[in-house]
Amino acid sequence: MVCRVSATLAPQPTPARTPRAPRRRTRVLALPEARWALAALIAFLLGLALDLGGAPGWVYGIPYTVAYVAGGWEPALEGLRALREKTLDVDLLMIVAALGAAAIGQVLDGALLIVIFATSGALEALATARTADSVRGLLDLAPTTATRIRDDGTEDTVPTADLAVGDVLLIRPGERIGADGTVLDGVSEADQATITGEPLPVVKRPGDEVYAGTLNGTGSLRVRVERDPADSVIARIVTLVEEASRTKAPTQLFIEKIEQRYAVGVVAATLAVFGIPLLFGEALTDALLRAMTFMIVASPCAVVLATMPPLLSAIANAGRHGVLVKSAVAMERLGEIDTAALDKTGTLTEGTPEVTAVRPLPDSGLDEDRLLALAAAAENPSEHPLARAIVAAARARELPIAVAEDFLATPGEGVAATVDGRRVTVGRVRDSVHGDRDSVCSSRDAASGTTRAVVSGSRDGVSSSQDATSGEHPRGTTVVTVTRDGIPLGTLALTDRLRPDAPATAAALTALTGTAPVLLTGDNADTAARVAEATGLSDVRAELLPEDKVKAVYEIQQTGRKVLFVGDGVNDAPALAAAHSGVAMGRAGSDLALETADAVVVRDELATVPAVVRLSRTARRLVKQNLVIAGTFITVLVVWDLVGHLPLPLGVAGHEGSTVLVGLNGLRLLRESAWRSGTAQDSRG
Repeated sequence: MVCRVSATLAPQPTPARTPRAPRRRTRVLALPEARWALAALIAFLLGLALDLGGAPGWVYGIPYTVAYVAGGWEPALEGLRALREKTLDVDLLMIVAALGAAAIGQVLDGALLIVIFATSGALEALATARTADSVRGLLDLAPTTATRIRDDGTEDTVPTADLAVGDVLLIRPGERIGADGTVLDGVSEADQATITGEPLPVVKRPGDEVYAGTLNGTGSLRVRVERDPADSVIARIVTLVEEASRTKAPTQLFIEKIEQRYAVGVVAATLAVFGIPLLFGEALTDALLRAMTFMIVASPCAVVLATMPPLLSAIANAGRHGVLVKSAVAMERLGEIDTAALDKTGTLTEGTPEVTAVRPLPDSGLDEDRLLALAAAAENPSEHPLARAIVAAARARELPIAVAEDFLATPGEGVAATVDGRRVTVGRVRDSVHGDRDSVCSSRDAASGTTRAVVSGSRDGVSSSQDATSGEHPRGTTVVTVTRDGIPLGTLALTDRLRPDAPATAAALTALTGTAPVLLTGDNADTAARVAEATGLSDVRAELLPEDKVKAVYEIQQTGRKVLFVGDGVNDAPALAAAHSGVAMGRAGSDLALETADAVVVRDELATVPAVVRLSRTARRLVKQNLVIAGTFITVLVVWDLVGHLPLPLGVAGHEGSTVLVGLNGLRLLRESAWRSGTAQDSRG
């Protein structure tokens, strides 16, 4: 289909990126866990203010009691249910410890412990709800209705859910494609970045495959449905994310791995400390006091704080530097990775094309600036990403852009326009770089009469190119030729711009893990090879659909490795969920990728990825240090209570002292130097 504009066209604004799926965000206070945690926090803060203000005990005791009830009833109920199943967890022990603290007058400590646990539960519930929101919202990428062509040639609008294999659809310019299928007639370009991650719209001709939810360009297509809507690629992405999330091994913090034994041990020991002295004639009051002291000094408060402050401090430090780590669990997992896998488009590259070379022919009479200005004038009315890149390059050089008339755009071919009274065309050059795999045919541009070599059979329709005119452009670039009145003037080369910090990031991840990252991309092999060469990567896997990326991640993890996957698009979400740890690029990342990932690089600074991994490893070391400190204090106090006579106030002081000590040790990661040391080591790596 040809789009013709006969009037003089003014410059048009750069089109926005492909729209994301509409947001379906669960409100925080819609979650009961969040409402109870907020109530507990408000009551605690009120009680704390009254307590510090010198109010009578019965006055500040009321809000403290509300905090106990609001924040503690749910973990208490879950703990009792666990007891009914003959298991015991730390949550119930925390409730018992909080009540024990209140029983000996340490109401503030118990209330604080309750609020911490309630808030943690609310954050976990919110993260789960937001991920579910994004998975459901992804299905909104696919349109709800489609135009079906009947056997008699008439059209009717039907729900996409009612489409069947064999139906023929009419896809008009600018519409989203309603089902996976094959092009029967027409030529257009489809933006399928949500599926394959390719940065540029892909030319679609008869016989090519199209995907539901992708955006049609300026041409009109007739498409035969090849898959049931429930089996479309975008529906399979949703299924892959859900399956990967379910099959990932249960995430546990270091301390949670021993919580069952610890909880049972403390309860059993407390009962023994109370019961055995009674059997030998000790007074009930003395036995109860000793047992209460034992439970306080052996309670896991210091052990819990041994784990959380380092991880939470690392989260806060990373957040200040543009990396949002979603939970303490996610922060811990980042430090466990020993292999990295990277997406290409939007991760190693910026996801937008740029002009990298301007090559006028020797006999054209033009220099680089004049050739670029001429191409920009012809491309200025176009909405195509390549056109926007050419115009942006001309403006960056502050070149004058002439007004174009009689603009003509041919999908999959190029543009033509009258500039200063002469006919100028700008169109892609394609040359076979795949040997026997692809066939090369010659096509003639109806608008300009220029001849170009076209690769048939490439998955993206753009293909890595060699300049058919000069032969000087490298593989992995998109090349356009400029003609005037049918005479070639030169070529422009465009590439998806590599992020400046991509090579250093790849080197830093190699130093951290001991093995070079793997490149996983849906783009074509030659473009992937160009990016891999520029970033120093050797293991390149190209032309991957979302399920292929998941398979690649699983294959690596089956060898015993723990994979960090870094991506940005909808097509990366299943791999982000399947990997041991996932990081999403936040500035242009899809909603599903952002919600599925364990961490988000908010400002798209790729170099922060190895920095946050190193910060996580530091946090894990501090956790182990704190566990040693907490364990030492608990051991000394417990032995003192069992062998001698540990006064209750001294036991509480020792318990609180160990809690404060491990807390302060963990807070060291809030310092700027903790982040700078990681980035400095990365730069040296």
